[in-house]
Amino acid sequence: MQQIAISNLSSDGVAEIPGPGSPFLDPADAAMNASVGTLALLDTAAASTNLGDHIIMEAVRREIVALFSDCMIFAITSHDWMGPHSRGLARSSDWAIAGGTSLLSSHMWYRASWKVSPIDALAGLNVVLLGAGWHQYQSAPDPYSKWLLKRVLSADRLHSVRDGYTLKMLTSMGITNVVNTGCPTLWHLTPDHCARIPRRKASAVIATVNSYRGLQHPEADRRLLALLRSNYDKVYLWIQTSTDYAYARSLHDDLVYISPSVAALDAVLVSDADVDYVGNRLHAGIRALQRGRRSIIVAIDNRAREMGSDFGLPTIGRTEFERLERMIADPLDVAIRTPQAEIDRWKSQFRRTSGREGR
Repeated sequence: MQQIAISNLSSDGVAEIPGPGSPFLDPADAAMNASVGTLALLDTAAASTNLGDHIIMEAVRREIVALFSDCMIFAITSHDWMGPHSRGLARSSDWAIAGGTSLLSSHMWYRASWKVSPIDALAGLNVVLLGAGWHQYQSAPDPYSKWLLKRVLSADRLHSVRDGYTLKMLTSMGITNVVNTGCPTLWHLTPDHCARIPRRKASAVIATVNSYRGLQHPEADRRLLALLRSNYDKVYLWIQTSTDYAYARSLHDDLVYISPSVAALDAVLVSDADVDYVGNRLHAGIRALQRGRRSIIVAIDNRAREMGSDFGLPTIGRTEFERLERMIADPLDVAIRTPQAEIDRWKSQFRRTSGREGR
């Protein structure tokens, strides 16, 4: 495998996770509680084969650490079935929060990312969503999925979803305590940050393809890589899932492969290399924006389309090749519309103390 050389990350390449103002717990902040607060975090990166989930969970943890700086946080995987111990942690914690990604579906019994069962539905988990989204464009939720989600999700706490489509789907089944905050990976893409992103084309580009069954489009993806090769001096390709490498090799033979880790992607993005991002992977594109790189996300499913429409992500349709070539060549202004009022509203439900009000 031809790969770009990856050096150890400098401090600039390490994800910034803000912590509390002081590392020490002030007993006065705990009011009359006899113990510190607890939070069960449903970790959507654990047991996931998609490195995009790690980018999402990094942003989720950044927000959780800032909001619950004096709480004990327990991690529970969402991509595998809960056992009695994990279920007990979620039930007994002051808060249970599910972090991002496409957790929700109209058919929670069939290949859903969130492995949640009727036992969980009857366990009183009271889960709060943080930037969660709908699996795909789907028909109305079936009766089982309605029952399951209404039982697992908190009925009185405010949920955060990543786009208007997810909000519409939840509202249609009677879950109305929801706000559209966008994915937490967008929350720090402020106007000042976006103003520092280069407007003009770089000399090289980082690309991605999506090898998931049902999302592959060899003709369009082959044409995309050829277009990038004709517009840039060098085309890197980041491997976001293990099957992306073989799929990309079947499409084009003149690529430089970036190792399959977020650290490797970061190493290129924070290096002195003059690079843009253009590709099918939504959160690789968002990562490029986070690192101050010019980014064009090729929308191949509901996630990029909906978030692009709602928040101004620089997206383009999969077969809009002439328009894509113009976007690459012309100056590109990135202006993310962060829904700060909705974000603040979701955050405001949590106490700054130990969270004992959660249950």
